[in-house]
Order: sequence, then C-alpha cells, then structure tokens
Amino acid sequence: MLEGRGGTPADDAGSGQGVAHEAHTDDVDRIVAAWRRELPQLDVEPLHILSRITRLARRLDLLRGAAFAEHDLEGWEFDVLSALRRAGEPYELSPGRLVTDTLVTSGTMTNRVNRLVRRGLVTRHTDPHDRRGALVRLTGEGRRVADAAITDLVTREHALLDALPVAERTVLADLLRRLSTPLEG
Repeated sequence: MLEGRGGTPADDAGSGQGVAHEAHTDDVDRIVAAWRRELPQLDVEPLHILSRITRLARRLDLLRGAAFAEHDLEGWEFDVLSALRRAGEPYELSPGRLVTDTLVTSGTMTNRVNRLVRRGLVTRHTDPHDRRGALVRLTGEGRRVADAAITDLVTREHALLDALPVAERTVLADLLRRLSTPLEG
C-alpha cells in the first residue's frame, strides 16, 4: 500500500496510525526511518511489527540454541524429544505424527529418528495395533534430557519476558495468536 507518509514514528503514534512508542528506540526504528526517508510514498508501517518479530525470532533461536547446547542437543533434536515428551506416557508417537508436530518431511524425520536412536534418546518399534506401522518412543535418557532442556529453556525465556508485566504478556500472546492462527494450515 502506498501512502504519502514520511513522518516519524512519534507522528504516527499521535495520529492513531502507528504504534505508541516509548522514549526507547531500536534498530527497527532506525530502519523504518531510513525507508521513510528514501521512499516517503511507501507505507512501511508493517515493519514496526513484523521486522521486530523477525529480529526477535532470530535472537530467540540463538537463546534456544544456547539452552539446548547446555544439554548436548541441536534444536531439531529438542523438537522431536519434546513432541514425544508432551505426548504423555508411554511417550511415543508415530513417525507421521512427529512429521506433523515438527513440520518436516517424512524423509527428514526418518533421518532424525535414526540419529536419535543411535544416541540412545529414542527407540523405534512396531506398532502393536498396526503391524505395518512403527512407533518412536522416548527412552529414560531421552526423557531426562528433554526435561532438563525444557527447564533450562523456560528459565531463560522467563528472564527475557520479565521486562513485561503479566498483563502485557497476556495481551501480546493474544495478539500474536491472532496473527499466527490464519497462517497455520
């Protein structure tokens, strides 16, 4: 959408068109200001929200990577282990369900399960209800590692969110849910 805006974020906040800004500025404020200067006819307002989400996601990937590394895990390993752990006892799922839960292809999941089997974190066995199917089950060590990793991760994420009061966290979670729900197939 093209509009004749070239003002500052504070100008937009006062007009009801932008996001209310505190005295703090960040990299996105500088990026938006530069685009407004260079292309004043272009409405770059979405950058205020979506660029922050993108940049935050990158930083969260680094935070998560550090938390998982403490437990000798890659992010993908945690994804599989945590899907199994969340399934409840006996902590097993079909490879197809793991594909759905982790958003990867079946070939990728086969490779991942094989690697986790070699590490002793999961086992694979025949589904007793469908002899053609298989089930992947979390081992005791896999459960221990998954529990330790999620505990460490949540501790780090709590520290990050401590900057926001609980009421603002609730509002933010609701707004993000409204944005993400239509994108989920």
